[in-house]
Amino acid sequence: MAEVEMKIRGLMMDPVTNMPIVILKDVEGDSVLPIWVGIYEANAIALEIEKVTTPRPMTHDLLKNLLTGLGARVHKIVITELKDDTFFAVIWTQHEDQIISIDSRPSDALALALRVDCPIFVDDEVLKTSKLATAMTDRVSNEELRKWLDGLNDDDLGRYKM
Repeated sequence: MAEVEMKIRGLMMDPVTNMPIVILKDVEGDSVLPIWVGIYEANAIALEIEKVTTPRPMTHDLLKNLLTGLGARVHKIVITELKDDTFFAVIWTQHEDQIISIDSRPSDALALALRVDCPIFVDDEVLKTSKLATAMTDRVSNEELRKWLDGLNDDDLGRYKM
């Protein structure tokens, strides 16, 4: 299973569905993976991108604090699967000598990755499947959206670029 390291390129609104999209970009290549997320998860990601501190810990801050308090370290997160238009992720942690994998929604894994500053990977098959799924869909708007996302520059990503 080959994994491609990616970075969060930005957070934006889908002009078609008006839902938040996290844009992942290949560290060494030109692959772009848009992941549609919920409003609350997008807010958690945006808060960390902008380094906004809240008076009380938000859910992903609590998760970070919990892991840190227990002496666990997050090694990486991996977007592992795309099934029925839903992405799946795994958070890889280490506690003492034990490696622990935790099933996660990608949005939660990404929000945690930003907080613990760990690498983000996408399974190579997910990138291929995502491209294939987009190519096979009869909804022209998805292909148009992907082309539009591929052509974005820093100014297009607005205030949430990274």
